[in-house]
Amino acid sequence: MLETLNNFFTIFGASIIVPIIIFIIALFLHVKFSKAIMSAFYAGVGLTGFNWVIAEFTPIVTKIVRQMVNNTGIKLPVVDIGWQAGSLASFGSSVGITFFIFGLVFELTIFALGITKVFMASNLWNNFGFMIWGTLAYYVTHNFWLSLSLSFFMLLYTLVIAEIQADRWSEYFEIKNATVASLHNIEQTIPAILLDPLWNLLGFNKVKLTPEVFKDRLGVFGEPTSLGVILGIIIGILGNLNNLTDIDAWGEILKFAIQLAAVMTIFPLITDVFAKAFIPLADAIDSRQKEEMKEKTHPKRWFLGIDDGVGYGEPATIISGMVLIPIMVLLAFVLPGNRTLPVVDLIALPFMVESIVAITRGNILKIIANGVVWFSLGLYASSWLGSIYTEAVSHYGATIPTGVVLITSFNLMARPLNALVFAAFISQNPLWIGICLVTYLVLLFLLRRYRSQIWNYLRKMSEKNIN
Repeated sequence: MLETLNNFFTIFGASIIVPIIIFIIALFLHVKFSKAIMSAFYAGVGLTGFNWVIAEFTPIVTKIVRQMVNNTGIKLPVVDIGWQAGSLASFGSSVGITFFIFGLVFELTIFALGITKVFMASNLWNNFGFMIWGTLAYYVTHNFWLSLSLSFFMLLYTLVIAEIQADRWSEYFEIKNATVASLHNIEQTIPAILLDPLWNLLGFNKVKLTPEVFKDRLGVFGEPTSLGVILGIIIGILGNLNNLTDIDAWGEILKFAIQLAAVMTIFPLITDVFAKAFIPLADAIDSRQKEEMKEKTHPKRWFLGIDDGVGYGEPATIISGMVLIPIMVLLAFVLPGNRTLPVVDLIALPFMVESIVAITRGNILKIIANGVVWFSLGLYASSWLGSIYTEAVSHYGATIPTGVVLITSFNLMARPLNALVFAAFISQNPLWIGICLVTYLVLLFLLRRYRSQIWNYLRKMSEKNIN
């Protein structure tokens, strides 16, 4: 049965299944049939557009990154080959596929019970982020129920973090009542909140590095398209440092500059289409909230979990992500004790900074600073997990590239918080697991009781970055 359902989801894909889910949610919210069907179509078209652009852009930027890494001469034993191998392995394990099916039921149940206000089921494709950690735990412990519990626990605390940042994400990316809740791209909310007072003390909030400021001060050169060209030339040069006297190298540099500019220009257009899928749903949610206010009941604002590809091409997001690429390569070289060489998943950095972007209101200096701190810690987490990840991925069906000793996924494994929780569970020590559970329950209690105060604090915090 599990294999049949897995094949069903694989055959139809996100561009079909997600629109169906959106259509069902719309009807449940009493959206007119005509609007509900158009919401579904827009969702499918938007996801298809995201996939097309990213699929075309990924091999181009990956080539530049590989050249950049080769130019540094860095030789580290744990090589990042991208998240795809981990995703494949997670679907090849009994723990992973069990979570994929029953995790969906669990997501619906905890939403119905009000434990979470994020409807994660609308973004089920990112469930592999939970599945891979359960898969690794099962490989280490051979304890099925403990490993499955780890995946479910990671889902629970991810939803708490997703709801904490939901109001900021929804406002910044201008998609009402929507948020992202993928395990591999949500924990950056923590450093974005905790480190913000430090950045303000250092005056980072007074350094006006935002897309809006670029437009005002640089004119035509501050437009996203122009910034894409400029940033593309810089990264292209870094990837061709050894061949700058070669005409072919300059051809590659200029082509990459235009390709990056194309992504920064086209992605917002696709985002606008994708956002149309949620407008009727957001309006229906707002309408319900107004009715609750009239009845003097507490508004039950909730959020749809959507694909984090929607924010990839936002100017501050992609600029920060691209700038962090050479920075992370350099840090991998200089950090003492690091064994991880980030390569393929560096293209995922714009996904990885989305929550930071929303919380800091697009302050590029803060985004980069947070990324440097958190992803540096992530390199150590990935280094520790290198042998476990390699053996588990190989065991559950992914092919290890020839000549590579150990592999990792910078996007999936360079996660300090997730690594700590994983360590607690595989220890099988009731004390460490209990600390994780108690911490989650405390956070959930505080969120349920003080959600509006938390959101107000984050709003005021983000406003300190306004020009």
